[in-house]
Amino acid sequence: MNRPYFVGVSGASGSGKTFFIEQLKKHLKPSQACFIAQDNYYFPLEQQPRDERGQVNFDHPQAVNLDLLYEHLQQLIQGKSVQIRQYNYNNPRLPTPLLTYHPAPIIIVEGLFVFYKKEIRELFDLKIFIEAEEHIRLHRRILRDLSERGYPLELIFDQYKHYVVPMQRRYVDPFRYHCDIIIPNNNHVQKSVEVVLDHLRWVLQQR
Repeated sequence: MNRPYFVGVSGASGSGKTFFIEQLKKHLKPSQACFIAQDNYYFPLEQQPRDERGQVNFDHPQAVNLDLLYEHLQQLIQGKSVQIRQYNYNNPRLPTPLLTYHPAPIIIVEGLFVFYKKEIRELFDLKIFIEAEEHIRLHRRILRDLSERGYPLELIFDQYKHYVVPMQRRYVDPFRYHCDIIIPNNNHVQKSVEVVLDHLRWVLQQR
């Protein structure tokens, strides 16, 4: 029972993974749960390979340092804190503070590829997949990339066509069938949040 209880949350870009995590955070104290975003494990831009178009494919699992993520999860299991720079999506206007992840009874990891690497996938006691219809995901991605990341609209559509959708179908969607809970998020996830929170509170009571 000393081992942390691991929760993985995945789903396509724009499905609402981050929103779902933020709802959980409102009800769980740092002493109860450690929240880890896979996005902070992207390799630096200069280390990213480029394809035949001369572009970086950020929607391929090789763009993420999953080995380092696994190493950090192992250190958290051992009761050690870990640190990593916050990823700023290669936007020089955004800061890159040093983040510290502390051991906790529950560790929640969110991201596109948290189920891709077998060693990481097998750590999870609970696997959650968030999904939404494609037109809703695209709309959310456009709003996010315009406002939060400063991407031009032409780039957003180009990435979605050439990288987001093909990589999602190949590296994200297949792991839907490995999950314990599938949450539709076309409109809201409040009831699903309550169900997951009830389960996590039960987990905490057992410890």
